[in-house]
Amino acid sequence: MSGQTSRLLGRWGEMLAADYLRKKGFQLLGAGWRCRFGELDLIAADREYLCFVEVKLRKTSAYGSAGAFVDWRKQEKLRLAAQLYLLEHPTQLQPRFDVVEIYAPRGMKTEQPEIRYLENAF
Repeated sequence: MSGQTSRLLGRWGEMLAADYLRKKGFQLLGAGWRCRFGELDLIAADREYLCFVEVKLRKTSAYGSAGAFVDWRKQEKLRLAAQLYLLEHPTQLQPRFDVVEIYAPRGMKTEQPEIRYLENAF
């Protein structure tokens, strides 16, 4: 898969996750927020939490769940990026790290991708 195709697929997955979160009542505050530590895929809020959401899209879970690919190194990068975000965007909401797993066997041609939402994933 080319880099451009991979990026398109990733953005498609993030759009699916953002729509899913909106339907669950979250307000989307940011997408693709970048800093020197990395990227926060989605930033969403409800009445209680400010959620930093990592989106993982896979064709299948044959090699492990999509969320399992958010290893300790990735978690540390996300924590650092979230700290910087919070310095720039103070809030009274409780921060939380969530993961959205998307399984799309046919990539963007998948008619009904399976979406799993993992609250407080790490």
